[in-house]
Amino acid sequence: MANFITMIRVFFSFIVVALLLCKTSACYVAAFWLTAIVIWFDGLDGYVARKFNEASKFGAMLDILCDRIVECIYWIVFASLGWISLWVPIIVVTRGLITDGLRSLAMEQGYTAFGSSTMMQTKIGKFIVASNFCRFTYAVTKALAFAFLILANTPGGLNGLSDKISLPAYACAYIAVVFCVVRGIPVVIESKRFIAPMMAKKMTVEPKKENDTQN
Repeated sequence: MANFITMIRVFFSFIVVALLLCKTSACYVAAFWLTAIVIWFDGLDGYVARKFNEASKFGAMLDILCDRIVECIYWIVFASLGWISLWVPIIVVTRGLITDGLRSLAMEQGYTAFGSSTMMQTKIGKFIVASNFCRFTYAVTKALAFAFLILANTPGGLNGLSDKISLPAYACAYIAVVFCVVRGIPVVIESKRFIAPMMAKKMTVEPKKENDTQN
């Protein structure tokens, strides 16, 4: 059930894209409420996993993957509509590819991105990346950015509401991007202990292959 809730968020996100491309006030309001459901499901899947003892490394990996897909969908469609700079999705996608690649190396050695077996070892790394405070703050800022940007750009202005919410919408958007980059830095720094053993192993294997060829 938890994994189903996680995946359904991606499906709903594609529906939001379709609604935004219609460019009517009614569709934008529907996209706003569907975005609220997407945001709610982001917390619901974790609650269900804990409630029914469905937590697993696969579930954690799937949650990160779907989170990444959802945020990329929103940032890319916002950029395509001209609401935000193209650099926003470029930065978010690049950061996501780097951190997820490094986390896959850590997962091979039994570590996870968050939780008791998190790959983060330093106190500052755990706080920035894995602490409930930073994760919650980033999630809320990103959620507000998605929802507010839709309202701020709704055709017709919603009786002046769009103008009033425009400033906080863009403030949340760019704060979320800063959060995204800052939370990725510790992952890059601390991943060196996973990369070093792999490089050492490669260095010991390659000379052996050369000797076998000479023989």
